Order: sequence, then C-alpha cells, then structure tokens
Amino acid sequence: MGLSIVIPVYNEATTLEAIVERVLAAPLEMDREVIVVDDGSTDGTSGTLARLERGGRVRVVRHAHNRGKGAALRSGFRLASQDLIVVQDADLEYDPRDYRQLLQPLLDGRADVVFGSRFAGGGAHRALYFWGWVGNRLLTLLSNLLTNLNLTDMETCYKAFRRDVIARIRIEEDRFGVEPELTAKFARLPGIRIYEVSISYAARTYAEGKKIGWRDGLHAVWCILKYNLRPDAGGSGRSPV
Repeated sequence: MGLSIVIPVYNEATTLEAIVERVLAAPLEMDREVIVVDDGSTDGTSGTLARLERGGRVRVVRHAHNRGKGAALRSGFRLASQDLIVVQDADLEYDPRDYRQLLQPLLDGRADVVFGSRFAGGGAHRALYFWGWVGNRLLTLLSNLLTNLNLTDMETCYKAFRRDVIARIRIEEDRFGVEPELTAKFARLPGIRIYEVSISYAARTYAEGKKIGWRDGLHAVWCILKYNLRPDAGGSGRSPV
C-alpha cells in the first residue's frame, strides 16, 4: 500500500522546499509520491519546483493562472496513483511527522476517511487569532448539524482517504470552499467510515503569508448549506480540470 501526497501551492517560494523535505522525511514505511500543483504562482515558486522536479523528487502540475485550492486539488487527485491520499499545505503550518497517526485508522482498515484535528487535544499548537478560532468552531458546528458528524475541525487541511473514495466525488469548488464541500460529500457517501485524530498546528500570521480571510468564511457557510441541502450534491466521478 502506498501514499500520494498532494500539495497545492500558490506563492509559497519561501516554504516549498522545506515542506517537500519534511514530506519526504516523514517516518512512513510505504511507497510515496509527492504531487505538487503550482496554482499560477508568480513569486519564484516555479523555479524551486523546476529544480525539485529535475531531481525526481516531485511530480508537478502547473496552472497557467491562479484558480484556487479546490481546482488545484482536482488536478492533483487526477494524478494520484497510490491507494491512499493525503492533502498537505505548503506553508509549514501542518507537520508531516503527524502522518503516522493520521493514516493509522486507514492502515488498520477501520476508516475510509480521516480528518486531522487541530482542536481535538494532544497536539502542540501555536496560540494565535482567537476570532479565527471562534469562526472555525462555528463553521464546524454548522457543518456537523447538517452532516450529523461530530467533528471538531471541519476546515482542517489534513484530510486522508482511500483513492477509491475520492474517485466517487465530483469536486465543484475552486477555492477554499472545497473543505466544507468535501466534508458534506464524504458524509453523504453510503457506508463511509470517518475518523478524526489529533494533530499539531503551527499557525502563521497574515504577515507571514496566511491567505484565507473573512470572505472565505462567508463562502464556507454558503457551501455548507449548498452541499448538505442540495438533493444532488454528492456527485460521482471527478470534475474535469
């Protein structure tokens, strides 16, 4: 059993090489492939990726212009060839050393999808942005009310799943709305077992490059309602890229 790590990237030249090093060094006894989707970066990210690609360390997908995280994930998932997939942000907020606990329910055959929670307790996290924390908890609560799940962190980047599970989902969102969309669609798949494990989290500030903002929070509310209440919101198969 192998692992595909999909990394959507937009203007992360200062952290990209470091995160790839951490991903490759993660203590896992399995084959792994690293798929990086350059979502129209303009800051030198492409040069770093070209060097990593020449060294055979990553596979690269390039978008001609910025399309958003959801669009980048669609492109990355299409290339994934291993049995398991994990989503990894490129900004060093999430630590690949957490892969072991994130993947264990999948490897044990107990789960089909695993969320890595920043708020479940047990993992170290940087204390930052109280109102961002409140907003995240409210979005997770609204999502839980409609999915009937008891997640503590719906908006987490760290989502791991079997490749055959994501193949049953048609991703429609291009930007950060992909997080509530995936949660809703996972919850609506029959027979899917969803687990949550604690992870560490090193939050960064907006000065350090954090991109998500309050408008994305409002759009997340819309996505939670849309993909949980729309009768045909599950979809099947992958969206065209």
